[in-house]
Amino acid sequence: VQLQASGGGLLQAGGSLRLSCAASERIFTIDQMGWYRQAPGKQRELVASISSGGTTSIVDSVKGRFTISRDNAKNTAHLQMNSLKPEDTAVYYCYARGVDYVLWGQGTQVTVSS
Repeated sequence: VQLQASGGGLLQAGGSLRLSCAASERIFTIDQMGWYRQAPGKQRELVASISSGGTTSIVDSVKGRFTISRDNAKNTAHLQMNSLKPEDTAVYYCYARGVDYVLWGQGTQVTVSS
């Protein structure tokens, strides 16, 4: 089983992007899905997560701008990023976590120019 990540790109500040993350096969139990990001020279940080029941957690620096959602039936998650800032520039990594596993998608570059 793999996670397929998509949706990164290059855009100007103030723009929007939607990242998606999809499992390649049906996984019956994904407890949590989300995204980390890592900017050059910085540690990886958890940006957003969502539980199977829909409970979300968003890091303070993107609250009000980023929204996470998921479709349990399709094993997909989406990160809607609005009002992007240059400091949002990073490689974004999606993940899916179950009781005894963690899957990672390939990194997706998001570059926001000022």
